Amino acid sequence: MDRIAIIGGARLTGEIPISGAKNSAIKLMAASLLTDEPLRLTNMPRLADTRFLGRLLQRLGTEVIERDGPDGAETLLTTREVVSGFAPYDLVRQMRASFNVLGPLLARSGQAKVSLPGGCTIGARPVDLHLKALEALGARIDLHEGYVYAQAPRGLKGGQIEFPFVSVGATEHALLAAVLAEGQTVMTNAACEPEITDLAECLNKMGAKVAGAGTSTIRIEGVRRLTGATHAVLPDRIETGTYAMAAAMAGGEVRLTRTRSDFLTTLIDKLVEAGVEVVPHNDGLTVRRDPSRRLKAVELETDPYPGFATDLQAQFMALMTLAEGESVIRETIFENRFMHVPELARLGAEIAVQGGEARVRGVETLEGAQVMATDLRASVSLVIAGLAARGETVVNRVYHLDRGFERLEEKLSACGAQIRRIKGEPEPQVEE
Repeated sequence: MDRIAIIGGARLTGEIPISGAKNSAIKLMAASLLTDEPLRLTNMPRLADTRFLGRLLQRLGTEVIERDGPDGAETLLTTREVVSGFAPYDLVRQMRASFNVLGPLLARSGQAKVSLPGGCTIGARPVDLHLKALEALGARIDLHEGYVYAQAPRGLKGGQIEFPFVSVGATEHALLAAVLAEGQTVMTNAACEPEITDLAECLNKMGAKVAGAGTSTIRIEGVRRLTGATHAVLPDRIETGTYAMAAAMAGGEVRLTRTRSDFLTTLIDKLVEAGVEVVPHNDGLTVRRDPSRRLKAVELETDPYPGFATDLQAQFMALMTLAEGESVIRETIFENRFMHVPELARLGAEIAVQGGEARVRGVETLEGAQVMATDLRASVSLVIAGLAARGETVVNRVYHLDRGFERLEEKLSACGAQIRRIKGEPEPQVEE
């Protein structure tokens, strides 16, 4: 397994271009199952997650071509025919979001057999909301031996979908199915994330009739078929926020380009509260901090968009380990999302966790150490901490990072970070 080694203490100065959003790209790729015409996605990130989904789509009948186009990296997806409605465990387990092929397969073919995501039950990060949404569209759902068997032999029908709580994945999944359902579908208490708006815009380019995306009520008029389209993946707000906090942690001045600051209003407010200078501009934002001046402690709580993103919580906690005073961070979206705390403690952080609340007492300095990545966001929080830690920090199991951050070492190195990848044994590949 690869590792990443960081020698802390270097200021960051320069420019970092932001990639297309992982969380949007993988749902846009799934949309290619809804049409027999080519879907061209530009501004595509090259990540482990997009590769995993590409492999699954190929198994289902999609031709996947990655290439460099006039607008940079792009992927051309063409599903002339769905050759299989079976998504096996060995592929779905590698990335939870691949479960979202269920809705498009059902909408186009009338049946599908898709594995439940690995490492979860219907309860923790529940997929029951996904299934209830499909049932509201007339699907018959059966669960057997870890698989979802879904049928709609006469096609899906529009319906009323009311989510009991906000779920990004379930909103996206229902949207992917409802566009081909006969009649009108109304979703209430829908998630409002920019990635949902991006998916709706792409679907509308393909001929769908979606209104209200980005609000809590989405209305869809079903159409008989969708066509091909060209769509640019929106910038990755999580990557943007992550590099903003890396610059704040290490100190210096970094300009983040090819992105949008309006996606990150809540984060920017908290960074300013912590003593970081943030200047939005037309194609992104600039982050400045004098490392000789200590950060200030901040209190925050994660919330659905436009609140503070749970996917930025670990990174902000790393930042607060050096803040003067005590910060309070409350995680309200996912349980077990403080797994990075013991690893930050190995670097000298002082963090006390009780339930969904973490109290971070800032220290003067962090000390480099060997640490272990537990998930995607926890991984990058350790990198951020390592940028400011004294001595060398080595982050192990960085295959998590490769799921969501494109050319991380290259981007940070270009701004002066002393960071390198140490190659190890390759990750075992799943046989197909």
